[in-house]
Amino acid sequence: MSSMPRFHIITFGCQMNVNDSAWLARSLRARGFEEAERVQDAGIVVINTCSVRDKPEQKVYSQLGRLRSLFDKNAEAFAVVGGCVAQQLGDSLSKRFPFVRLVFGADGAAMAPQAIERLVHEPALSLSLVDFSEEYTERDTLAEKSSDTDVSGTGGQAFVSIMQGCDNFCAYCIVPYVRGRQKSRSAASVIRECQSWVERGVREITLLGQNVNSYGQDEAGRGEPSFAQLLRRVAAIDGLERLRFTTSHPKDIAPEVVEAFGELEALCPSLHLPLQSGSDRVLAAMGRRYDRARYMDVVRRLREVREGMQITTDLMVGFPGETEEDFMQTLEAMEEAGFAQSFSFMYSDRPGVRAARMLDKIPEEVKSQRLAALQELQHGLTTRTLESLVGSETLLLVEGVSKKQPASRRNAQPTAACATEEPGAQDVAQTRAGNAVPEFDGVTSACVRGRDPYGNVVNMRLPEGRDPETIASGSLAKARILMAKKHSLLGELVGEPW
Repeated sequence: MSSMPRFHIITFGCQMNVNDSAWLARSLRARGFEEAERVQDAGIVVINTCSVRDKPEQKVYSQLGRLRSLFDKNAEAFAVVGGCVAQQLGDSLSKRFPFVRLVFGADGAAMAPQAIERLVHEPALSLSLVDFSEEYTERDTLAEKSSDTDVSGTGGQAFVSIMQGCDNFCAYCIVPYVRGRQKSRSAASVIRECQSWVERGVREITLLGQNVNSYGQDEAGRGEPSFAQLLRRVAAIDGLERLRFTTSHPKDIAPEVVEAFGELEALCPSLHLPLQSGSDRVLAAMGRRYDRARYMDVVRRLREVREGMQITTDLMVGFPGETEEDFMQTLEAMEEAGFAQSFSFMYSDRPGVRAARMLDKIPEEVKSQRLAALQELQHGLTTRTLESLVGSETLLLVEGVSKKQPASRRNAQPTAACATEEPGAQDVAQTRAGNAVPEFDGVTSACVRGRDPYGNVVNMRLPEGRDPETIASGSLAKARILMAKKHSLLGELVGEPW
């Protein structure tokens, strides 16, 4: 090739994968590669995979099958497959699809940009990066040192990984097998990356990990501060307006972390705390190592230290052996916790996990009925939560204009805020869903879209004649909430954004 080929990234999975894809794109651009908006215009197609959702291997096979004609037409073009399915399948992907010349897993992602660059110059080469490392693998900073530092398309938000892997081995979860054992990143590296983002104009940072509350509690993290201490260090960065983290395991959330919600102004008043089931019997079978009382105590303490605290969660129906009584206890727990939102799903087997070998599997019809009942209850809880905000004033972090958006792989918002990659994590398609311009009292208004401190989407009406393009992505704006919709809020601008 006479010049660097263009690349296109397709992302499936949780925010961890979205973040990985964003970093990979920045790193490739820093190396002279150009990004193609359309897959058919690319010479390199990267598929960042997720093994959490049902039949993940088939999803990858289908995607590669659809791309086969692209590579048949261009002998120099090739595919790269990364993420959890790549870790799981390894070299078999390249054997089944010869145009797949690089397979990388969770720990191999750090070397993916260099590997892609090498493949361009060595057309006969294929590589596999699926070995696990014993320590957190730092990624090169070439992307951050380059001129590719524009954060205008980020909505003022950045996601910073603080760890890799998981040591929990829940009965249903494949994450420890495809992302490896827990490895904490050094606090110094985390702080350095957070400071870099804030210096470039980012106002909200989300700390990511499979189980952030166990940060530092592994061999790689020996000598590092606790998660609560890390939160305080990040929150102290001058210019950082908002701080979030995901995902938390209820068994590991320390009193100091709960207290931080009442003491750190930057820490947003919302937490994603996966419950999975309201039945102590099912929780024990899942290997979750907490019971309903412990979970509710955490929720109670969070709301004591932070007024208006919103809790979102993951819920599973149809775990092997789940009885109707177990399911009813989950519904009762939802009411007790008053979840603002939940990400619910039916249990399905994953290769190699303990639950796959359990007997007394629940029929698909029963699982579907339970899921529908759960989601109906959650709809009412979500409606109640959103309606409680009508009439209040809030501060929005502006993401952009409320209108149909162009395709974007990395700016897509996951439907779940979890980075656990437990089955609650929802797929992020490679394109962002369009956001129709909302109507107020039947009149279509010019609006911008932002998120309140809880993470709720708010479409904010502007004064007549105000061009929404004049309000920059990443700016802060005060809004008065006028109306609650099914999954979002409508509001109006109060004062001037800054």
